[in-house]
Order: sequence, then structure tokens, then C-alpha cells
Amino acid sequence: MQQTIAQSLESKTYVWAEAPVTKKANSEQRAILEGTTTDFRHLEVHATTLLPHQAPHPAHKHDDEELIIIKEGKLTVTIEGKTKTLGVGSVALMMPGDEHGFENKEDTPATYYVMRYESKEPKDLDRGRKAGGSFMIDWNDVPFQPHDKGGIRRMFDRATAMTKRFEMHVTTLNQGLWSHPPHTHRAAEFLLMVDKSSQESINGKLYPATVGDLIFLESNVPHALQNTSQGSCTYFAFQFE
Repeated sequence: MQQTIAQSLESKTYVWAEAPVTKKANSEQRAILEGTTTDFRHLEVHATTLLPHQAPHPAHKHDDEELIIIKEGKLTVTIEGKTKTLGVGSVALMMPGDEHGFENKEDTPATYYVMRYESKEPKDLDRGRKAGGSFMIDWNDVPFQPHDKGGIRRMFDRATAMTKRFEMHVTTLNQGLWSHPPHTHRAAEFLLMVDKSSQESINGKLYPATVGDLIFLESNVPHALQNTSQGSCTYFAFQFE
């Protein structure tokens, strides 16, 4: 059997409306991206929309690491016996080998992004445990800190089993502004639009993005984001290495 060789992920906008959809009995799944990066031998992002009072699968565990971000509705998450119902903007991160499960206990659908990844370097379970292990963060528990360009919500900044450092924040950027001049950094980065629209300069080329779209920026690629909407825009930004 011929083995498929994973492709390096391209730095660009991955458009929500263009993602192929697979329908299942109790859910549908959008395949957003899959490939390799400087630090990850495998990285895959999809979005699941779960019908009311359904679970996508039984509680399970796996060898890679997993991050979820709630896009719409509410999702009840259980990790190693601890359960929390998370609303829009909330996140959960599951360490390799930790049992976890999801359930939509509400009367409306729930949609959430799933990012699964495996590092090229051997996973370090002890490093992940010392940094705090698996966790859940409720959007409502993260304070908004205003600044001269808009504001920021700092979600987390820590090591995991698969990363030496994984940092996530949410930026609100005022109308017409650039986030910063084009710049580079060692960490690869994702930007996820959650309100309004923007354009991302990547290597000098402009890529539009609107709600639901995911921008990937590989390590050391020059980039900057501009708010192109009326009023402020908001997006997740997360870096990892």
C-alpha cells in the first residue's frame, strides 16, 4: 500500500466557506488543514458541528495532543473525570494519554475547532505535567485588558507535552489599524477570526480573512494583520514551538 507523504503547511488563509464538509448521523465535520510544520510532524485542524443532545464519540485517549476552541453554542467537556460546560470563545487542551470526551447537552447545535498535533521531538509528558497538565479555560473568566489599539485577553502561556511553549491570546483591533509592522518570530502562529474581517500581510502578499477563517503563519515568515471592517475586529492568536 502506498503511503501518503504529508505536505508542509502553506502560510495563508484557510477559508471556512471552502472547507469540505463530511456529514455524519449526529454531526458534521469541516476539514480545514492538515500537514507538517517546522516543529510538528503532523498537524490537523477541523471543525465539528454537533447536534443537540449528542456526543461525537465515546470518551477516549490518544498519543497526540489536542486543543479545542468553541465557535458556537455550548460544549460539555470531560477530561480525566473533570467536567465543565464551555461557551463561545472557551478553550480546552488535552495532554497525550488523558481520557476526554465531549457532549452537547443543549437544545441548539455546538460548533468547535479541533487542533491535533504531534511534535517532531519526542513528547515530554513530565514537562506537560509540571506545566499543569490538561486544562479548560472559560471565556468569561478571562479579563479584557484595553490598550491604545483595542485590547487583549490573555488565555494561556505555558509548556505542554508536545511544545516547549504554547501561548494564546485574543486581540481586539480598532477600525483600520494594523496589529504591528510586518515582523517575524521563531514560533509558528495561527490567527482565527471570530468577529468582523481583516487582511493578513504574509511575505508582502495580502490575504483576506473573515469570521471562521484560519490564518497559518510558519516559523520566521514576515506577517502583519490589518482590520478591514467597520468597527473593531477580534481574533485568536496562538503561537507554538
